[in-house]
Amino acid sequence: MARLAGRRKWSALALWVVVLVGVWAAASALGEKYRDDYTLPDTESQRAVELLKEHSPASAGGSVEIVLHSEAGLRDPGTVTAVEAMLDKVSGLPHVSQVRSLYDDGAAISQDGTIGFATVSLDVPDEEMEIADTQRILDTARTAQTDELAVELGGEPARELDVPAGGAAEGAGIIAALVILVFMFGTVIAAGLPVITAVFAVGSTMGLIVLASHLFTIASFTPYVMMLVGLGVGIDYALLIFARYRAELVRGVAPDKAAERALDVAGRTVFFAGCTVIIALLGLVALGLGMLRGTAIAVSLTVLITMLASLTLLPALLGIFGKRFARQFTARAEKKAARGKSTDGAGWRRWGAVVQRRPIAALAVAVLALGALSAPVLGMRLGLADAGNEPTTATSRTAYDLLADGFGPGFNGPLIVVADGGEGSQQAAAALTERLGSVSGVAGASDPIPTEDGRAAMVIAYPKTSPQDEQTTELLHDLRDEVLPQVANETGAEFAVGGATAAIVDYSDTVAARMALFVAIVVGLSVLLLMAVFRSVLIPLKAAVLNLLSIGAALGAVTLVFQHGWLGVDKGPIEAFLPIMIFAIVFGLSMDYEIFLISRMREEWQATRDHARAVREGLARTGAVITAAGAIMIVVFGAFMLSHDRMLRQFGFGLAVAIFIDAVIVRCLIVPAAMQLMGRHAWSLPRWMEKALPRVELEKD
Repeated sequence: MARLAGRRKWSALALWVVVLVGVWAAASALGEKYRDDYTLPDTESQRAVELLKEHSPASAGGSVEIVLHSEAGLRDPGTVTAVEAMLDKVSGLPHVSQVRSLYDDGAAISQDGTIGFATVSLDVPDEEMEIADTQRILDTARTAQTDELAVELGGEPARELDVPAGGAAEGAGIIAALVILVFMFGTVIAAGLPVITAVFAVGSTMGLIVLASHLFTIASFTPYVMMLVGLGVGIDYALLIFARYRAELVRGVAPDKAAERALDVAGRTVFFAGCTVIIALLGLVALGLGMLRGTAIAVSLTVLITMLASLTLLPALLGIFGKRFARQFTARAEKKAARGKSTDGAGWRRWGAVVQRRPIAALAVAVLALGALSAPVLGMRLGLADAGNEPTTATSRTAYDLLADGFGPGFNGPLIVVADGGEGSQQAAAALTERLGSVSGVAGASDPIPTEDGRAAMVIAYPKTSPQDEQTTELLHDLRDEVLPQVANETGAEFAVGGATAAIVDYSDTVAARMALFVAIVVGLSVLLLMAVFRSVLIPLKAAVLNLLSIGAALGAVTLVFQHGWLGVDKGPIEAFLPIMIFAIVFGLSMDYEIFLISRMREEWQATRDHARAVREGLARTGAVITAAGAIMIVVFGAFMLSHDRMLRQFGFGLAVAIFIDAVIVRCLIVPAAMQLMGRHAWSLPRWMEKALPRVELEKD
């Protein structure tokens, strides 16, 4: 592959340019159609949705709330006239099926009369509402806004408005990565090649996903996760290959042969590591977690195309600049030798010797520290961000805060209880309303609301606490486990609790219940693959344990910062799908560093049969590259802390911490100590396993 790309370098580059331009031309013409889908079959919240659709088809659409605030009072005659005129205009807008005025329902105005809301029913579900149509509702509603009357828009569709433009986090990450690469390679052109490779790969994949969004359900946050993973992985993979290429040039190998050797050695590591990440991500598809399937496929495609770019586009670029690099890198190596500087890897070799002298102490301190950092995971609370996590400048956040001030914190997360009892549904719902009055966590409940066919009814219960409060989750479980079964026994009706808050809890519970199986599958397959690669039992088991430890520590750090509010971050639950996504991504990337380091140790072991020397030399040859690659991924991932989106900040922070732990603490401290303690047994494999496992040639000189 390297030879072909080198001979046809201009054709390979032109092909990638054509792909990038062609895909984006088509994507720009069609536009994106991302959709968030949190539905989960066989959950109670989904059952509530299905009951409402069955008995009230017209209520299947979504809704938004026009929230009004006036210190002078909303019942002022002039204010009433202006608001009613505005609501009349809103009722004629596209996708608006009904407008319920705040003056038609006394409960829609706060007790002090300063805050109120009008409910705008839509003829499409929330996730299908176009941003332009939602913006039209807000613009029309604000025709009534004055210095004395504030108008905001709440509801899920409103959260898509005022979304800050992307680019700042990605740009900061790329610039920081370039700085690290320039220090590492000494030239801007050399530093730019890994970045160019990553940008081509991510750009092409982004265009493909825009097109795919018309055919599949792909979540709105997917492009940002793709950029985060694609840029980090793309630069990382290209760096591993380019570092080996530079080493071959310094040894005096011709540029074309150096490219072939780099691809045949480091390229195999990239291929295997990329496949590991893809397998881990595709494992998410089998979990049946709604829109997470589309995200998993999209990110898997990003890793695949990034890997292909590293194995085809990068060799073409090396062919174009090869002679220049040969002169520059050789001259730099000669100047370094003339100044009497230490040979490459000397510092890492000394560090390896230090660890080998006290392996138990090094291992104990590092493992205890990571274990302590992992402890908060036991108290991790999963959930999903709502309007309360939006920037304070967003209209949905302002509406959320106003409704909480006027009607209580639980108003933004009502629990919708559907009574399915045929002709007796109304009586059953009335009995439930009465019973809810004595439940401690309920602030209030509506009167029974019959469905269109009269064969079901619903009751809206408002918790005393906010949607993301742990007490709200406890209230939901208490209603399902204790209160509703009692009322069902008394009335003979069946009840189902739905609504956005219940759906989020069901989603989080489903993720938590299925995560253990997912982890077991991914870890099991990875252990088998490493056994085949390194012909060892202890090395794969050690890798699995250390990967789990580093991921646990990263998730513990995420819990401390985002759930407990360390570093001044607003407290709240951890995004329900974040632990699984971080596990899938980091586990694959950790295998990348594991393979790169251990393969060098194995190479030295096979050549000398000196285990202690093999550990030192493996670390000496790979330590600088692993830490540089880790530093680049840390700054790329960490740059997403600049995002306004809470989910992206959690993702970026979690991945950055995980890579730091894995590249610095695990690979450069725990692994050398563990390998020293395992001794020659690290390279042994029972005879029956030797025969059963296929032989994988990972690296070939």
